[in-house]
This record gives sequence, C-alpha cells and structure tokens, in this order.
Amino acid sequence: MASSKSFRGTADGTRSSRDLPGRDQATLCARHRSGDVMRLVLCVAVAIAAVAIALALLSWIAQRRLESLGESFVTSDPARLPAVEVALVLGAAPIGPEGGPNRYFEYRLDAAAALWRAGKVRYLLASGDLRSPDYDEPTAMRVGLIARGVPGECIYRDFAGVRTRDSILRAREIFGQRRLVVVSQPFHLARAIFLARQEGIEAWGLAARDVDRPYSILTTLRRYPSALRAYYDVWLDTPARQSGKPVVIGVDPPT
Repeated sequence: MASSKSFRGTADGTRSSRDLPGRDQATLCARHRSGDVMRLVLCVAVAIAAVAIALALLSWIAQRRLESLGESFVTSDPARLPAVEVALVLGAAPIGPEGGPNRYFEYRLDAAAALWRAGKVRYLLASGDLRSPDYDEPTAMRVGLIARGVPGECIYRDFAGVRTRDSILRAREIFGQRRLVVVSQPFHLARAIFLARQEGIEAWGLAARDVDRPYSILTTLRRYPSALRAYYDVWLDTPARQSGKPVVIGVDPPT
C-alpha cells in the first residue's frame, strides 16, 4: 500500500505546487513574484516611452503651428516692417558654450542696430536675465548696441526677462507697449509673435541671422518643448514671474 505521504500527480503527470516540499514551493512563489515585478517594470517603461513619444510629437506639431501662424508677421528686411516706437530685443547668453561670443546674441544685436538705423524704431528694449552681477544679459546687450552705434539714451533694459513670455508680458505691463517689433532668430520669433498677439499686442518680427551650425543638438531640440509650453502658458494665463514699477519709454530716463 502506498504511503499516505506520497505526492499526488497532476493530469499531465507532474506534481502540483501543493505537493511540493516547503522549500521548493517558496522558490516557485519567489519566481512568480519576480516575474510579476518584471512585467510591471516593462509596462511602466512602455507607458513612459509612449508618453515621451506623444509629447515629442505634440511639441513638433506646436513648433510647426507657431511657425505657420507667425510667418506673415516676420521678415529679415527692416524696410518691410511698420514704423513703431519700440523694438523688443530678446536676450540670450552673451558668451557661448565654447567660451567665445554667443553668435545668437551677436546676430540679434546686429539686427536690432540695423532696425534702429533704418528709422523704423526710436527705442530699443533689451530684455533678458539678470541672474547675478556676473551674468547680466540686458547690460551686455546695451554695451553691444552702443558699440554698434545706437545711442545709450535710446536703450531701455528689462532685467526680468527670464523667459520669452516674461519679456512679452513685461513689455506690455511694465513698459506700456501695445505695438512692437520683436528681434530674434526665426525659430524664436514664431513663439514670441504668438505670445504677443495672444496678449493683445500688435507685434511683428525682425528675423536676425540664424547660426549656421548650432552649438549642440540640445540647442536645436529645446525649441520644441518651448513651443508646447507657449500654448500651455496661454491656456493657463501664466503671469510674469516679476512685477515692477511702470516705466514710460521716451519719458522716464533709460533703465
């Protein structure tokens, strides 16, 4: 007679997990848990990848849409722009990643000075970031514009233009401008013109020379999430990061 402790077989002749000794059963359970964890990790990774792809696609569409919307308002020829009181010059790092002058920065100043010499604007509003005494975009812009022949009394500075949206909002709220020419590279102008016109500012863009070879792939790619962020800011009516005392350009002394 078979012992009562003998194992019962399954239909295919193998032993069920209930018939396994305690150590074998624990090992099998651990393997099941490990498999569940791996499946969960795989599902999370796939979900993250899907979200990243979706965001990348939306960002690309946003940038293309902004370029399409702004195309009729942007030119590289000052003669084709209307005469306005003020041009908003958008800031950039004065020094490039390789340690020399930032070409984006220099080309914007070239375009702004050409616009002023063409008599299309009376004043330039240099808007950029003042992170520290050693990093002062608006002051570097002022120095560069004066070197290009623009009188210092024609240059106003906004030290709180941390983002493009900040520069646009503060041009309206602090400096009282409702009609502007914005100066930057074409990819940047698409976003700036969209933001300005969404805020009720009649804006046009003077396209500065673009850089022949971007400093890095990140320099090129960052414009796409920035385009998507522009829509986000408009939808949520994101305010400027800093407020301030109003400045009347042409009446108050240059900042």
